Amino acid sequence: MNSRNIALILAFLASLIYGVSFTVAKDVMPVYIKPYAFIVLRVLGATILFWIVGLFFKKEKIERQDFFRIFLAAAFGTSINMLTFFKGLSLTSPINASVIMLTTPILVLILSTIILKEKITLLKIIGIFIGLIGAFFLIVYGHNINMEKGALLGNFLVFVNASVYSLYLIVVKRLTDKYHPLTFIKWIYLFGLFIVLPFGFFELQEISWHQMTNTLYFKTGFIIVFTTFFAYLFNLFALTKLKPTTLSIFIYLQPVLASMYALLTKSDSLNMVQILATLLIFLGVYIVTISNTPKKFKVSQSK
Repeated sequence: MNSRNIALILAFLASLIYGVSFTVAKDVMPVYIKPYAFIVLRVLGATILFWIVGLFFKKEKIERQDFFRIFLAAAFGTSINMLTFFKGLSLTSPINASVIMLTTPILVLILSTIILKEKITLLKIIGIFIGLIGAFFLIVYGHNINMEKGALLGNFLVFVNASVYSLYLIVVKRLTDKYHPLTFIKWIYLFGLFIVLPFGFFELQEISWHQMTNTLYFKTGFIIVFTTFFAYLFNLFALTKLKPTTLSIFIYLQPVLASMYALLTKSDSLNMVQILATLLIFLGVYIVTISNTPKKFKVSQSK
């Protein structure tokens, strides 16, 4: 099996973990652990795990000028995106959150055009427009059916998370081209820990650990170990062989997996707003993906 296929498998596993995590995290938040406290636990646990694993790999020296990029990656990939996502998820539903995350490939394309100066075509613009209409439709009208208080704000915060995560994929790509993932990921999480700690410090003191069941402890551990550690590690290794736009496409598997798990566990239900928004976003992502595929690849695929 070649390295690209391995990267694709790792990207799929990361999407599977993320898909399940929407419901698992929602089961814990905000009743037992508030969002910002959960983030601190998540980043702290991952920081410890990545630094331990890093001891078993050959050390690389990071150039001084790259530490600023690492700080930006920490802000976008382990701080701002987690703060907005977990707060948003605590206010909205797992399916709503997973559908809004579908906009990531579209946002990556927009940011790549602005930052990396990638060419944009009329077909891409049409795809972006359709996808963003779907996201807007879900954010604004999805809360009418979702009876949770603050769902409109929750949907918007998840969209902000998707935007910030898209920026993270672009920023971290240059690091993966230069260093082994474990060389800088431990620093990303260490910097991220110092960024999120002030936000969740007081919420940490409010956790009633004695009221939590073994199942809740397991779900908390799943988010820390699998969603934060393994999923991030899988995505980083995948990013060394795949383009940011290719990796971001795996995001559209998440609402399918998240919806299946949420429906199986009866944690959420589907409605027409979610279905219509999902179809619009899927169509937008599909158009963007097709227009982003090199002609040579299309020819080789038809043989």
